[in-house]
Amino acid sequence: MNDENKSIHEFDMNLICEYFSQLERQGPGSPEMTVKALNFIDNLTAESQILDLGCGTGGQTMVLAQHAPGKITGIDLFPKFIDLFNANAAKLNLQDRVKGMVGSMDSLPLGNEEFDLIWSEGAIANTGFEKSLNYWKGFLKKGGYIAVTYESWFTDERPAEIGKWWLDAVPEIDTIGHNISIMQKAGYVPVTAFTLSENCWTDNYFIPQKPRQEEFLKEHAGNKTVEDFIGFMRQEAELYSKYKAYYGYVFYIGRKI
Repeated sequence: MNDENKSIHEFDMNLICEYFSQLERQGPGSPEMTVKALNFIDNLTAESQILDLGCGTGGQTMVLAQHAPGKITGIDLFPKFIDLFNANAAKLNLQDRVKGMVGSMDSLPLGNEEFDLIWSEGAIANTGFEKSLNYWKGFLKKGGYIAVTYESWFTDERPAEIGKWWLDAVPEIDTIGHNISIMQKAGYVPVTAFTLSENCWTDNYFIPQKPRQEEFLKEHAGNKTVEDFIGFMRQEAELYSKYKAYYGYVFYIGRKI
């Protein structure tokens, strides 16, 4: 496989956006896991302000809106994702409570201590776990909650092949215990950490990509970069089936002191 040495960071962001804009989810997860995490958040009212960072097209945001009171602001770097996000909110008649805006997770155009809850599924690795926890804390009210999913090791040791692949993708990847201590150091009381179930990866992420991959290769026939990108995405699925005992996404929930 000629793409096996490539890292996700070598692909053009617009290409990644075009590929994922046609998929319901832009990362592993499920409505059940979103609701499970939400059950640990106990301070929400109709007046609450919720921020969903790296919201994508809003798969998890709409679940939040249907199960939690308050107003939700979704932020993502890609205008195409935000257009779809706002269309999805309107389809579900949530447009009065759910608004998407284009922005960067590491340069937020928002007020200090404005939010009761900051949510982020599958995106924090893009700006760094420790860096983001420290930066985002400034936007949380005292006693406010943060809930993020993040790629984590389940074991202290793992086979070299999967170790190298994830270190390329997420240089900071570490164990659950280490990540909880990072959250504590950043000024949060850890509330819980739980792993996402396997179907979050298989049924909700890898399997829906298969028809999209065929379609994408047809749309870009002969494009070597696209072929490499699809090769990379297929390799991610293969590695998961081989090494899923060693890693996965973990929901980390903390409360700002």
